[in-house]
Amino acid sequence: MFPTDLTSFLDLIRQHGDAAYSLMFAYAASHSLLLALFAGYAAHSGALSLGALIAVCWFGSFTGDVIRFWIGRRFGTRWLGPFPRIKRAVETAAQLADCHYFWMVLFHRYPHGIRGVAGFAYGMSRLPWTTFLVLNFGAAGLWSCAIVSTGYAFGQVSEKFMSDASSGLGMVMLFVFLGLSWILSKKLDRIVERS
Repeated sequence: MFPTDLTSFLDLIRQHGDAAYSLMFAYAASHSLLLALFAGYAAHSGALSLGALIAVCWFGSFTGDVIRFWIGRRFGTRWLGPFPRIKRAVETAAQLADCHYFWMVLFHRYPHGIRGVAGFAYGMSRLPWTTFLVLNFGAAGLWSCAIVSTGYAFGQVSEKFMSDASSGLGMVMLFVFLGLSWILSKKLDRIVERS
């Protein structure tokens, strides 16, 4: 029942558009860069609306970080006791956020693995709620526009290189693109860990 080619998969998205937007909200709240890229590709094919998709990803990304900020502010690191490695990462990020909050809030969504701890760290830092909300709103919008538009642009480029008969090739190209994005995000994550 699972679609085996890109055309079938996009048709499935068209049939269940509302569910796709709900899924995108949830994934943007939890941070799924790769799914947002694919959704941009789906928007190019007409399976989703580009404007609605950007808005859903923007609001989802903003909401997810607000929830993580609130948890960090309310509970600190008490609840991370069973996870010492994550606790150290959150405490280190909180110290960095005290000094470099503007750049951290602006760019924490891009490297793989950073976003999961950054929201908690901001809540544990001295960063005021209002400053965080304003920066987070702008950063979520930039992230949403950049990632969804990149997927959309990939759809435009790939359309020139494939036809309906080669939609299997399109699926392979999409997975290669997503794989390269994942590798790049891992490399950025290692660079951030070293600094």
